[in-house]
Amino acid sequence: MTEFFIKPVSGVTVRDPETLDPLAESGELKPKNSYWLRRLNDGDIEVVEQAKKKSKGAE
Repeated sequence: MTEFFIKPVSGVTVRDPETLDPLAESGELKPKNSYWLRRLNDGDIEVVEQAKKKSKGAE
């Protein structure tokens, strides 16, 4: 299943349907399923680009 990195919009609390924990303000990687797509469509969350992590060996 495809995943995407999402975070709640300012002032909105969105709970994960499996854990019932609120979505982290800094964002989390979640499955691109009907629940999260509905939250996106409703304007409760936004997709954010993750910063690429630097590999430890590259300097």
